[in-house]
Amino acid sequence: MKVNQFTLDAIIVGCRAGKRDSQRLLYECFHGYGLSIALRYSKDRGEALEILNDSFLKVFSKINLYDTAQAFKPWFRRIVIYTAIDYHRANLRFPIHLSLSVAADISDPEADLFPILPEDDVLPLLQTLAPAYRMVFNLYVMEEYSHQEIAVLLGISESTSRSNLTRAKEKLRAFYSENKLYVSPKNKIK
Repeated sequence: MKVNQFTLDAIIVGCRAGKRDSQRLLYECFHGYGLSIALRYSKDRGEALEILNDSFLKVFSKINLYDTAQAFKPWFRRIVIYTAIDYHRANLRFPIHLSLSVAADISDPEADLFPILPEDDVLPLLQTLAPAYRMVFNLYVMEEYSHQEIAVLLGISESTSRSNLTRAKEKLRAFYSENKLYVSPKNKIK
């Protein structure tokens, strides 16, 4: 559902007043956008919907903090990402930490990954990754956070962030090679 700025402003005013109809409209307007973000951080659609619904609960409870002089989409996106991080922290049973000797043997994390499929085809690849790898990969590659920022967000060291990114890329390369996927040669992850 597309909405113009005037309508969005009216919906936000309604949400601030606690009106259920306004909350429903905001949910309908941004459900698809939020789900596309949540899917990248989750292992499946069910987990993504849980992250998305938690995100909307945060939006509705913190809507008074939203500055209407700023665009809504980036504010909402940040909430979905941070909710995914919170979900990841709460559900991570086996954190992945590599020793320095193992990390030293890993290839350069800044190297090109592989030619990438159109966005719809990348999602299943990302969902094959372990949660810690998927989280770092998304934050670094898709959201363009630095390893220092990722370390702070996830409560890990910068070297763990780097090694998790490298391991994620290795797993994606292996999956890509094993399945001999066709891709357009112009698309690459750097």
